[in-house]
Amino acid sequence: MFDTAIGLTALVFLVVLIRYVIQLTDNNKRLFAITRRGYELELELTRAQVHQAMDQTKRDVRETETMWKGFRRFQVIFKVKEAKDIVSFYLVPMDGRPLPSFLPGQFLTFKLNIPGQKKPVIRCYSLSDSPNHPDYYRVTVKRQSPPPSAPDAPPGLSSSYFHDILNEREVIDVKAPSGQFHLDPSNDSPVVLIGCGVGITPLLSMLNSITEKDSSNKLSNRETWLFLGCHNRVDHLMKEHIETITSAHKNVSLHVCYSSPRASDILGKDYQHKGRVTMELLQQVLPSKNYKYYFCGPPKMLEDFNQGLNAWGVPEKNIQYEAFNSAAINKLTGTESTETESSIKVTFAQSQMTLPWNPSAGSLLAFAEENGIMLDFGCRVGKCGSCATSIERGLVNYLVESAKKPDGRSCLTCISVPKTDLTLNG
Repeated sequence: MFDTAIGLTALVFLVVLIRYVIQLTDNNKRLFAITRRGYELELELTRAQVHQAMDQTKRDVRETETMWKGFRRFQVIFKVKEAKDIVSFYLVPMDGRPLPSFLPGQFLTFKLNIPGQKKPVIRCYSLSDSPNHPDYYRVTVKRQSPPPSAPDAPPGLSSSYFHDILNEREVIDVKAPSGQFHLDPSNDSPVVLIGCGVGITPLLSMLNSITEKDSSNKLSNRETWLFLGCHNRVDHLMKEHIETITSAHKNVSLHVCYSSPRASDILGKDYQHKGRVTMELLQQVLPSKNYKYYFCGPPKMLEDFNQGLNAWGVPEKNIQYEAFNSAAINKLTGTESTETESSIKVTFAQSQMTLPWNPSAGSLLAFAEENGIMLDFGCRVGKCGSCATSIERGLVNYLVESAKKPDGRSCLTCISVPKTDLTLNG
């Protein structure tokens, strides 16, 4: 009996030991599997990072090889009416060489040989398509009518040239893409795009870039909110294209505002909100303020959103805007002067004119134009460098920082004001 008990105890112990060994073996197998999977995931991540670095290197090399200095001859291959007084131009290089890529939101600088003008006119227009089309560039231009306050004034010089004179198969001089207002395509953080009227053109480049990346590479599901302000359907730029994008991409939310809808415009179909795009609308619609904001449009709209986003507590680094002129920059940066007179004198050497500086002019370029002195300019916001004028004597202050800002021997007249008595070679 005693021997039987010992035998049973030994058997139970043996069974327990065997179960423990089996369990330990299973645990080791699971641990090995987890470790192996972790290794495989790390290896996959490393490979992805290597491929990304290689792709970026290839893009950098291609951009270096294809970028050009000065102006390059392009031909208009398509001229497409998009909405009332808005036309797109598709451009290809005459030399047949590849085109450099660009960042969504950047612009092209044009040299226009306009009949009746003594010298070429320099102007800038935003690229309105994504960089994923290496065979062409596209810009979208709105005809600038005389302002309501001066109905007898002539229409926009450069926009009239694009609409009335520049046709398909004609040739135009173009500088390489540039500009500091742009999206970072490698960053998947959520964005809010706000455009009014033709101010949507750089945002279209951003929107197309986001959605094309999403559909082709499956790498991005970037949360995107698009707020678009129009008068009504007549000037609703690329309506069908934008609606197709938003219906095909669940990560894109569209909010169109008509300030003056017609009887035939349908709420909920043609537009989602009656009125203008406002900060109040953003705060009602957005689930939070934690986005990067890009906006472009007329000066009052830029001023309202810049102040509103700051008051809402959005960090300055998350706010980017595209201004149309130096007057808008003055308001946005708080550098607009209320003074009406100044002891500073500005001399324009070539014109042989010395004038008392008027701070209310806003910039040296605007001051010169007020006094009948025509200086070169392009973008009027310090982006293109076309207004660079040599300084013979004196110092200037800049209203905003610019990547094109020259050294102290010259200045960008569209975003600078005199600090001392000033003599310009203009």
